[in-house]
Amino acid sequence: MEAILLTTLNAKYIHLNLAVRLLFDLNRKKGGLAWKEYTIKDDFQQIAREMSTYDVVCFSCYIWNITQTLEVAEILKSLNPGIKILLGGPEVSYEWEPVIALPCVDYIITGEGEIPFGAFMDNYPDLQAVPNLIYKREGHIHYQKQSVQFDLRLLEHRNPYQYDLPEDLYNKVSYIETSRGCPYKCEFCLASLDNKVRYLPMDTIKNNLLYLMKHGRVIKFLDRTFNVKKDFTLELFDFILAHHKPGNVFQFEITADIVHPDIIRFIQDRVPKGLFRFEIGIQTVNQESNREVSRKQNFDKTAGVIKQLDQVIDMHLDLIVGLPLEYWKDLKFSFESTFKLYPPELQLGFLKFLKGTPVREKYERYGYEFDPNPPYQIIRSNFMSKEELDNIILLENALEIYWNKHRALNTLKYVAECYSIFDFLQELGTFFASRSLFHRHTLKDVFQILFDFTNEFCAEDRVLKDLVVMDYYLYHKQKPQDIFGVEGDRRFINKCIEELGLNHHKFRFIIWPITFDLSKFIHSTAVEKATDRIIIVFDGRSKSRLLLQQEQTAPVMPVL
Repeated sequence: MEAILLTTLNAKYIHLNLAVRLLFDLNRKKGGLAWKEYTIKDDFQQIAREMSTYDVVCFSCYIWNITQTLEVAEILKSLNPGIKILLGGPEVSYEWEPVIALPCVDYIITGEGEIPFGAFMDNYPDLQAVPNLIYKREGHIHYQKQSVQFDLRLLEHRNPYQYDLPEDLYNKVSYIETSRGCPYKCEFCLASLDNKVRYLPMDTIKNNLLYLMKHGRVIKFLDRTFNVKKDFTLELFDFILAHHKPGNVFQFEITADIVHPDIIRFIQDRVPKGLFRFEIGIQTVNQESNREVSRKQNFDKTAGVIKQLDQVIDMHLDLIVGLPLEYWKDLKFSFESTFKLYPPELQLGFLKFLKGTPVREKYERYGYEFDPNPPYQIIRSNFMSKEELDNIILLENALEIYWNKHRALNTLKYVAECYSIFDFLQELGTFFASRSLFHRHTLKDVFQILFDFTNEFCAEDRVLKDLVVMDYYLYHKQKPQDIFGVEGDRRFINKCIEELGLNHHKFRFIIWPITFDLSKFIHSTAVEKATDRIIIVFDGRSKSRLLLQQEQTAPVMPVL
């Protein structure tokens, strides 16, 4: 009996590969089959040594691991020249000719893997009956292309996570699928190639959810558009609310402009804050760009749904840089419109020319140049020069450091309301790169660079500088070093502490005068002139917090 290993190299230790688990579960009774996961950061020599005793090693391949997978395959062949290497997954299902030509690759399965891999297990080493298998024989490449589709009902009563140690699931991201396919045809996305949405049996979905809720913590749904069917969505939401455990978080990809009003009401009435996390691909606000990539979206409806749910749902919004017909000014408009929704996380991704996607097939039409190596990222086009894209990278770095890491939320909200947040972040990114490395800096560097930049950006704006200082103190648990010199007026500080009856024996305070209404800004981002003060409280245990006007009535501190 042949010894066959199913494996993959995950991007991070916290990730789990669902495909490997499903294939193992479907074929484990055939004998000789094992599975194991690694990461792209593991030692490749050690990985290869562990795999070298098998007869066949089967890798699940994606854009983030194909380069590393091929490196491991080369080492494997050097350790055991007789070993056979099989590749499968989206990264080798299209434009596979250069990959199968490599000496370290023996077989490739294209497309959905359940049926071909099952046939491979049943017939190996006789390969004649294996659909969608590419293999080499006597110097020739053979491709047994067939139109096959796995019946998802065959996954009934199957739990792909039953082979994991239950205690290992808690600190990892568990992935679950309830459907396959996507009803949309966005030309930059591989999901657009399968427009028929197929669903797993509901009882199996619920049983697997129960298992993951019991043993896991973060559960991410792989459905490309989870809210396509209203009743299906509500049934699973209701099930989750009835059975979730403390600490569970559920992540969904949704299309916001088609969210049914019944779903909105359900979430507003019943879902606790922080339980659900929605990933929403806005991509662009430019309708010409949307039409050019066969994408439909109503941004006004999308924004309306986000605003109705953002007090309950953690939002992750995505934009794509480099779409057809989107020039610098169009990207600026898309970014500023989306940023003003103030999502907890905004990802600015660059157009990638994934194998198999229509945008890759017609790249020459738009003058696109892209990196030939994974992740096939845009370099330039008829709409964006290389210099402009390089500047967007600097903006992206500043966005990640200051917004997505929640270090300067008040500062950036103010900028978005009073200036151009796009210009500010782009110039801040450039300024940051002149002062420090994006991947190596201290927290003090982050705020000092921001403060220095605001002096150049708008030296006379006192509100902007006060908000930078406020964000600096609010980001710490312990009272940090006074790098901006706001603690010099001890008489003012002591007067405020005495006037408000603050417990300066138990807590520490940062207090300084300002010229705008802080409470109004915090609640509405509006800036009105007023005589006010910023009071930040440190208790040494939890994160520092603002003491707003409505709380500034003695005695204050006993209620903290």
